[in-house]
Amino acid sequence: MKLNELAPPEGTRSKKKIVGRGRASGHGKTSTRGHNGQGQRSGEATRFGFEGGQTPLFRRLPKIHNFYRIEKRTWTAINVGDLNKLKAGSEVTPESLVEFGILRSVTSSLRVLGNGELKVSLKVKAHHFSQGAIDKITQAGGSYDVIQPAPRHRGRLPHGLVNTIKKESKQTKESKKESKDS
Repeated sequence: MKLNELAPPEGTRSKKKIVGRGRASGHGKTSTRGHNGQGQRSGEATRFGFEGGQTPLFRRLPKIHNFYRIEKRTWTAINVGDLNKLKAGSEVTPESLVEFGILRSVTSSLRVLGNGELKVSLKVKAHHFSQGAIDKITQAGGSYDVIQPAPRHRGRLPHGLVNTIKKESKQTKESKKESKDS
């Protein structure tokens, strides 16, 4: 085979449509654009969602307001094998992991995964545990505890949630006053 014999397989390449070469070409006179109307002249461009003058879908749908944004949690993962550096019987929390130099900063989204072997019995407190991590912690004679993070909200809150937060803060203030009085 020579370079001049190379050709694409039949049917994969189609010829470019040649327009505006007179009526006999099949694409002449109006150059496949039709007669008058939108799209007939050069420079025709319609914006995204344009439906020919009909009210577009995004305007036909009902508007529902006052949704609040739920923040994503970015998880900090740590493997069970990394906990072998700690002393037996110690309590492992996000704060203690920062002190031992395993984590860089305290996180409200600590996830313990089951990679590696755990040779030390520990009391591990984290926000999430994989099933493999739970099995390895209990096999080593340790215990695990799931911590619930404090709720984080940004922007407007739904009315019911605002009331529950107010009730909780009111109850804590009352309990502080009672403890000071006694």
